[in-house]
Amino acid sequence: MAFSADELRVLRGALAIALHPAPLQDEDVQDCLRLAESVDEAVREAGRLRAFLLDDLARYRGALPGSVTGYLGLLRDALTAGYDPGVDDLAALRALRANPAAAELLAHCQILAERSVRTRLARVSQATGSPAPAAALAPRTRLLALPGGRAAGDEPKPNPPSGPAPGDRPVPKPSEVFPPRRRPVPPPPPEERAAG
Repeated sequence: MAFSADELRVLRGALAIALHPAPLQDEDVQDCLRLAESVDEAVREAGRLRAFLLDDLARYRGALPGSVTGYLGLLRDALTAGYDPGVDDLAALRALRANPAAAELLAHCQILAERSVRTRLARVSQATGSPAPAAALAPRTRLLALPGGRAAGDEPKPNPPSGPAPGDRPVPKPSEVFPPRRRPVPPPPPEERAAG
């Protein structure tokens, strides 16, 4: 948000009066009210622009993969404006991860989504007065390997028995359950019917 020189003068005066209370002239009160109205209108306009951007983002996400370039650009703009990526955005980026720009944006969005979840958990725990689970707030670590994972993979595995197990009924083929339909024979032309 940018203020004009006149609006900055009014804002500076209002801040000075807030710090050092003094009686205001009617003209100063009117200037402060006009500035407040301008700020409120700017906030409403920012809300309308944000709603338009998110609607546009949803339209581009719905048209993926054909709209990948536009979608990535809109998502970057939305993230810059403070948008928290949702489940749909993460799923779309995972589907596009073959694209290097989408893969980079996916990594960034995963960090933002994780941070957003932690913030919400902290707020809930503060509101309820119960401590947040330590596992929920601890940084996530990647599972690199399980003990014995590679050693177990080197051992030969027994071959599974081929064919149905004793006592199991074989599953019928679709052609056995649903025989092919017979095409109806067309009736003979009217000339042959009259001759016979």
